[in-house]
Amino acid sequence: MTESSFERLAIWQRGIEVTRNVYRFTKKLPSSENFGLISQMRRAAISIPSNIAEGRQRSTKKDFAQFLRIALGSAAELETQIILSEQLYPGPDASVLRTSVQELQRMIASFIKKLG
Repeated sequence: MTESSFERLAIWQRGIEVTRNVYRFTKKLPSSENFGLISQMRRAAISIPSNIAEGRQRSTKKDFAQFLRIALGSAAELETQIILSEQLYPGPDASVLRTSVQELQRMIASFIKKLG
């Protein structure tokens, strides 16, 4: 199987890493959050690399930049959910995850600027 062009992007790779970490983190949350916070966090996390990949396959830089902006919005949504989970369930340590999401947001924003 050949590697897709989006798989070579550092922002996509970081998005996959963040998503894996979100799944690990949400396993520590109470099962009562399965259809609430856990579901929301996982969907937001999955949306980040998914939009990066979809945008990369588009034919113009403008289209790619739009999908990157959507990914950036999903990252902000995820960061908000991490903050909320910290406030509701102080047991699991989310600071590393939050820092990782913030770094990813900076990477995506920088990539958008490069695209012009």
